[in-house]
Amino acid sequence: MDYVNRKRPQPKKGAGKGKGKRGAAAKANTQKVAKPVPWLIVILALVLIGGFAYLLYQINGKGEEKAAAQKLDTSKQAIDQLPELPEERWQYIEELENKEVQVDVPELQAGPPKLMQCGSFRSQSDAESLRARIAMVGLESQVRASEGSNGRWYRVILGPYETKRAAERDRHKLQRSQVFGCAIWNWNLD
Repeated sequence: MDYVNRKRPQPKKGAGKGKGKRGAAAKANTQKVAKPVPWLIVILALVLIGGFAYLLYQINGKGEEKAAAQKLDTSKQAIDQLPELPEERWQYIEELENKEVQVDVPELQAGPPKLMQCGSFRSQSDAESLRARIAMVGLESQVRASEGSNGRWYRVILGPYETKRAAERDRHKLQRSQVFGCAIWNWNLD
C-alpha cells in the first residue's frame, strides 16, 4: 500500500461541532496558543556565555608563557651545575683503527652437474613443441629419448649446469614465460 501518496481521510460531518466539553476541547487543540518568551532567561544565558568567552580570552596563553619562562630558568641552572667533561678512558678506538680482521672462508665444493628436466612426453611432437617454447625464451634445450619399463619417453632437458644457482636462474626465466614444472636433478649425461 502506498502510504505516501494516499489521501488523508476527511473528518466526519458534525465532528467537533457538537455541544459540550468534547466540542470545546477539539477546538482548543486546533488553535495554537502562543506562549510568552522568557526574555529574562535569554538575557541571563547570553551574559553567562559572554562572560565565559571573556574569561577564556584572558587566560589564553598565560600558562604557556609561565611554563616557558620556568623551563628556561631551570635549563640555565642545570647548565651551571654540570660537572666538567671527564677524559676519555676508552682506548679501543685507537687500537681498532690499525687492526685487520682475517676470516677463513671455506671454498664451496662443487657437486655433480645439474640437469633441469622441463617435461616428459610419450610423443616426440609434444616434446619438440615444448623445446620450441623454451627456445623462444632464449634457452637451449635437448630432447632425449629413453626406454623405460612402460615404453618410450621423450624428455626435454636443459643443462648441464655447474651450480644449482645457475639452474634456478633459468628456471625462473621459464616460469616468467609460463613454462612450469621444471625440476633440477643431479643427473649424469651418460
